Amino acid sequence: MADHQEASVTLPSDPASVPTARRFVAEVLDGWGLGGADEPADAIRLMVSELATNAVLHTFGQSPTFTVDVRLEREERLHIGVTDSHPRWPRRLPAAVQQDNGRGMVIIRSLAAEAGGRLSVTPTEEGGKTVWITLPWTPATASYV
Repeated sequence: MADHQEASVTLPSDPASVPTARRFVAEVLDGWGLGGADEPADAIRLMVSELATNAVLHTFGQSPTFTVDVRLEREERLHIGVTDSHPRWPRRLPAAVQQDNGRGMVIIRSLAAEAGGRLSVTPTEEGGKTVWITLPWTPATASYV
């Protein structure tokens, strides 16, 4: 496997794109020999679903597309990012609002931390942002994802 691999796709900011984003990441990881149908793979698919959903719902139609990037560096770190053009960064919603929604970032942060990874947000040059999941990746991880 190469020291650095990456793939990306840009999708319309539409709810129908969420499962497409999830499938894209699963297919990329599978193509790199990292696919699977167990708990770590399920966690990655859930995190991608939550990030893509946020890019669609919380940009209030001001981001016509979103981009999903997948990068594997030296078989040590897996980075998955979702970029949109809306300037507002993710934020935790008040508890009363969380009854119906607002749990996505908490879920992502928890799943990433459980896997020894982290969640971060970086600005784009165009004024939007990328929400990143960074996970440690070892040959042992690859054998079961």
